[in-house]
Amino acid sequence: MRKQIITLLLLAIAFTVSAQNTTAEQEALYYIQKAYQHRNDVDKTEALKYLKVFEDYLSAHLKPENVGDSVSIYYARTIATLAVVIDSVASVSSSINMQKAYDFSIRPAERGNRECQNIVGYFWGQKGDYSEAVKWCRKSAEQGYAPAQTNLGWMYEKGNGIPQDYSEAVKWYHKAAEQGYASAQTSLGWMYEIGHGTPQDYSEAVKWYRKAAEQGFARAQNNLGVMYRNGYGVIQDYSEAVKWYRKAAEQGFARAQNNLGWMYEKGNGVSKDYTEAVKWYYKAAEQGHVSAQNSLGVMYQKGSGVSHDYSEAVKWYCKAAEQGNASAQNNLGWMYEKGNGVSKDYTEAVKWYQKAAEQGNPVAQNNLGIMYRDGYGVSQDYSEAVKWLRKAAEQGYAEGQNALGWVYSKGYGVTQNYTEAVKWYRKAAEQGNTSAQTSLGWMYENGYGVAKSYSEAVKWYRKAAQQGYETAQNNLRILGETW
Repeated sequence: MRKQIITLLLLAIAFTVSAQNTTAEQEALYYIQKAYQHRNDVDKTEALKYLKVFEDYLSAHLKPENVGDSVSIYYARTIATLAVVIDSVASVSSSINMQKAYDFSIRPAERGNRECQNIVGYFWGQKGDYSEAVKWCRKSAEQGYAPAQTNLGWMYEKGNGIPQDYSEAVKWYHKAAEQGYASAQTSLGWMYEIGHGTPQDYSEAVKWYRKAAEQGFARAQNNLGVMYRNGYGVIQDYSEAVKWYRKAAEQGFARAQNNLGWMYEKGNGVSKDYTEAVKWYYKAAEQGHVSAQNSLGVMYQKGSGVSHDYSEAVKWYCKAAEQGNASAQNNLGWMYEKGNGVSKDYTEAVKWYQKAAEQGNPVAQNNLGIMYRDGYGVSQDYSEAVKWLRKAAEQGYAEGQNALGWVYSKGYGVTQNYTEAVKWYRKAAEQGNTSAQTSLGWMYENGYGVAKSYSEAVKWYRKAAQQGYETAQNNLRILGETW
C-alpha cells in the first residue's frame, strides 16, 4: 500500500514538473522526489539528507513569494510523510528548517491548502504556541487530511492549546484511522487499550494496532507484541510477541529492541540467549532507552551474555539513573555501597537509594532503611529506618518485611512488639525468605509473639535449611532434627 502511494506521488510530481514548473522548481522537486524514494528505508538518514539538500536549494534559488504552490505542497507532504515513517514530528522537525517550511507553506495554507495548513500547525506546535497549532491543524483536519486529524487528536489527548478531551481525541484519531493512516490507528489502539475517551477494549486495541502493524508501522508492531505477550485482547502467545517485536526492532524502534532483548533474556517465545538479549538491549540503550540501559547494566554486572564488567555496569546504570530510572538508581546505589566498579562510597549509595526510594522503588526503600538502621552514609536513625522499611514491606517486598520484623523484635525505632515482629516475619517467610523463615522458627521455638510450638519451629527452620541457610541448619542440629 505504501509503495503504491509513493508511486502515485512520484507520477504526480513528474507530471507537475513537466507541465508547469520552472527549471529551478524542477530541480527542487527532484530533491523532494529523492526524499520520497528513501522514506521507507530502515535508516531514514537518506531521506533527511535529500530534504536538507532541497532546503539548501530553496535558499539558493527560490523565494517563497516566487515559487508555485506545487513546490510548497510537496514540501509539506514530504515532512508529513517522514513524520509518520520516523514516527516523530519532533525528530523530523529537529532535522529540518521549520522556519523555511513555514515560509513556503503559509501562502498556500492561507489559500486553503490542507497539507500546508498542517505544516503551519507543525511549526506553531514546535514554537510552543499550541493555540495557533490547533487553529491550523483544525483547518486542515476539517478538510479530511489524516495527518492533521491525527495531530489535532494528539493535542486534545494532551490538552495542548485546547482543554484536554479524550473523547474528542478519539473522534479525530478515528477519522484519520479510517483513512488507513497508521499513526492514527496506533493512537486509537492506545486509547482503547487504556480506556481514554472510550470504554477500555483490548480487542479493539488489537484490531487497530494490527491494521497499523501490517503497514509496517513500528510503534504499532511493538504495541501488538505487548498485547500478545500479556494476552490482552488475544490469546497469550510469546512467539507472536517475538515476531512483532522483531519487526519493529529491525526498524530501529528502541522500545521493541528492549522488549525483544527481554524475551531473549527470559526465554519467552525464543530459546533463552543472553548474547542475543545483550545485542538488542545494546541497540536500544544506545538510543537512550532507559530500561534497556538498566538491563544492559544488569547483564554486565552478572556477566550474562557479556564478560563480567562492573565498570561497564556502572556506566550504563549511570546513564539510566541520570534519566530518573528508579531501578537503575537503586542498582547504582548498590554498586557504590559495595564498591563494585566504583570506589566504595556510602554517601553516594544513600544519595541514589534516596532518589529511587522517593519514586516508590521497594528495593531502594529497603536498602535506604538498612543504611539508616546501620548508620552507613547517614547518621544512624532508627525512626527513619523504620519509615523506609515499612514502605518497602507494605509493597510486599520480602527483604523489607523481614527487616521490619527484626526492628519490631528488637524495639529499634518502634516500641518492641513481638506480635508485630511475627506478623512481618511470616509475610516474608511465606515468600520463601530464608532469614525470615529462620526468625519465625525462632519465635515459635521460644514463644515470642506466638504460642510456643516445637513443630512449627522445626517446620520453618526446615524450610530455610532446605534452601541451604546455615543458621537454620545449625538450629535443627541443636534440636536433633534433620532437613
